[in-house]
Amino acid sequence: MGPASFHFVPGKNSASQGNPVEGTAFSPLFKLLATLIVGGCAAWLARLWLGGVLGNGRTTGVVWFIAGLTMMAWTWWSILRSRTRIDTQGLTQRWIWDKHMAFDDLAYGKLIRVRGLDWLIAPRFYVRTLMGKFAVFYGATPELVAEFERISSELRSFRQL
Repeated sequence: MGPASFHFVPGKNSASQGNPVEGTAFSPLFKLLATLIVGGCAAWLARLWLGGVLGNGRTTGVVWFIAGLTMMAWTWWSILRSRTRIDTQGLTQRWIWDKHMAFDDLAYGKLIRVRGLDWLIAPRFYVRTLMGKFAVFYGATPELVAEFERISSELRSFRQL
């Protein structure tokens, strides 16, 4: 019952047909920018601490600053190690929390990108299921972007039948 399941074969137009396509989710420049921001905030905290600005009974401010820096560091670490994978089962991204979207339930997919700025802003693939659940997958490699475009096109054709 219900709509038919969508099926996708990664690498269909290449010699590695059916093999998973995997790559980094964020560009090297974006990773460097994130590193500089988190490193700068950590250096700022150290400078304030060593300068005595954060002492004198103001522990609440220090705790909040360290909590914020910890969240930034966790996000930074996730950006550095994040990878997106497309296999015959669906889309998967290792991230702050791993996310997966199976192909058989997909209803819609759209590639969102700023052409010419892929080296800085990673293209993202917005997908939605038949039940309305959605997810966004990032891909900073040309292979991932090509597969995102192909999934979107094939899904649009499949759901119009």
